[in-house]
Amino acid sequence: MSILNKYVLITGASSGIGAAFASHAAAAGFDIGLCARRKDRLFELAEHLRKTYKVQADVYCIDLSAADAALALNEQVRTMKRAVDVLINNAGFSIACGFAKSEYERQRAFLELTVHTPVALSHMFLPHMLKSGWGRIINISSIAALSSGGKGHTLYPAGKAFLLKFSQSLATEVSSRGVLVSAVLPGFVATEFQQANEIDAKSMQGAKWFTQTPEQMVQEAWRRNNQGAEIITPGLSAKIMAILLRYLPEKLVRALTRPLAARAYDDD
Repeated sequence: MSILNKYVLITGASSGIGAAFASHAAAAGFDIGLCARRKDRLFELAEHLRKTYKVQADVYCIDLSAADAALALNEQVRTMKRAVDVLINNAGFSIACGFAKSEYERQRAFLELTVHTPVALSHMFLPHMLKSGWGRIINISSIAALSSGGKGHTLYPAGKAFLLKFSQSLATEVSSRGVLVSAVLPGFVATEFQQANEIDAKSMQGAKWFTQTPEQMVQEAWRRNNQGAEIITPGLSAKIMAILLRYLPEKLVRALTRPLAARAYDDD
């Protein structure tokens, strides 16, 4: 497979996992499309990729939690005359407080970003992949997709479970035609996500035993997607956690997951 002129579009690319995917793909020779809200960071990263890896890097400054933002992104990609060969749906956030306390507009934005945008972008860019007989779609889900849910972050497990099942279903449809689709279920990855989503360090102490760097997570996700894996749990500790969550009795799963969720719960 020649990667000459192949294009990787990454959402949530301004930091953390998204930025790590961008560097990894650029190092492999792919041209890069960076999408996020933070314009300054995107332009800084794009310039770094151009200088370091001698690839083309485009910036799309869009809030993908807004209604129909995927349509706007697709239009900008077309304006740049790009054809997306690799789509990495990474953008995400969570809502720490209780469901009733939160404004529904925030919950709607979460659903837009976590559910609608990845589906819409996959639907928009998949035809080119199928026509060319080669493509990759990586959806960043979470180990929480296998949990029993808990207090706070109410829609997070459900949204990430949707991404998991969507990825599996799409993979069965298109893998025989050269398009590989994977759901990545990270455990705790050391990024800005925790601070940005009001998850304090104390509440995450129990999760730090399976902490990974974004680079570690991305390396395994990229490699195993190319091998055709539908579900990827990067790192040994996350793999163990996934086994426990999938095969332990439901009562034990609740006992494992709900106390951790409750530590980050704020409904005052």
